[in-house]
Amino acid sequence: MSIPILLFVYNRLEHTRRTVESLLANQEISQHELIVFSDGPKTVVDSSSVNQVRDFISKIKGFQSVTVYRSKTNKGLSRSVIDGVTEVLKRFDRCIVIEDDLVLSPHFLSFMRDGLSKYAADSRVASIHGYVYPADSVLPTNFFMKGADCWGWGTWKRAWDLFEPDGSKLLEQLKKRGLINEFDFGGSYAYSELLKKQIEGKVDSWAIRWHASIFLQGMLTLYPGRSLVHNIGNDRSGTNSGKYNIFDVSLPKSPLSVTDIEVEPSEAGYKAFVEFFTQNKQTLSAKVIRIISSLVNHEKE
Repeated sequence: MSIPILLFVYNRLEHTRRTVESLLANQEISQHELIVFSDGPKTVVDSSSVNQVRDFISKIKGFQSVTVYRSKTNKGLSRSVIDGVTEVLKRFDRCIVIEDDLVLSPHFLSFMRDGLSKYAADSRVASIHGYVYPADSVLPTNFFMKGADCWGWGTWKRAWDLFEPDGSKLLEQLKKRGLINEFDFGGSYAYSELLKKQIEGKVDSWAIRWHASIFLQGMLTLYPGRSLVHNIGNDRSGTNSGKYNIFDVSLPKSPLSVTDIEVEPSEAGYKAFVEFFTQNKQTLSAKVIRIISSLVNHEKE
C-alpha cells in the first residue's frame, strides 16, 4: 500500500534541502507520494526565503508524485499540520508526517511502513514515531509509550479522528482523572505547563494537544530503540527554538525491525525518558520558558 508522506515547510531552504535529501536516501521512496504544505510568509521580509523554499520544492523528483500546497497566508505550523493531516486522511487511511528540520535515517521509512502495517487494526496503538531521546539507558529494540509524539511520525485516520483541538477540555480531563503527574513524567518535564499556555494563547502547539488527546485515550505510540530521526532545527533558526545539542543523535547504519512485543507501556522506556528529562532539566526548563515567553504565531513550537 502506498503511504503518502506529508512535508511541512516554511522559510528554511537549507534545512528543507537536507530533509528532502535524507528522505530520498530511503529505499522504495519512488513508491510514495510526497505532499508538501508550504506556509505563507508572515512578513514581507519572509517572502524571499519562503519563495526560495517553494522554488526548491517545485523541482523535487524521485517520488511517485509530488503535490505542493502553497498557502497565500501565514497559517502557522499548528494550523498547517492540523489542516494538512486532516485533509490527507480524508483520502487515505494512514500517512507519515515530517517537518522541514528533520534529517532521516535511510531506514526511517521501512520502520514506519512496517509499524503502520503491523498495528493498522490495533485500536490500542495510535502512532509510530521515528525519534527517540539519546538516553543513557539501553532501550528495547521497540517499545511503546503512552501518548503521541511529533518528530517524524505516522498515524491512521482512526487515531487522528480522536484529536481534540480544545486544550481546555484536555487539561480538565487530565486534572479530573488525576493524570497530571504521569502526563509530566513524574514532574520531570512540564508538558502540562505547555498545555496551559496553549489554552492562554501564549503558544500555538498542535503537538501538545495531539499528545494529550492520545494520552487521555490510553493509547500508545511505538518507538524504535535507536533514533531514526535527527532534529537539526535546534539551532535558533526556528521562530521559537533555542540552540541545544541535548537532542542530538547518531543515526543507525543498519535497519531496525518492528518486532513482536507486548502492546503495553514500556517501563524501561518510561524510566529512560524520565532519566533524560531529569539529567537535562536545566536546559529543558529554559526551553519551556522560551516557549512560554514567546507569542507563537507560526512555525516552531
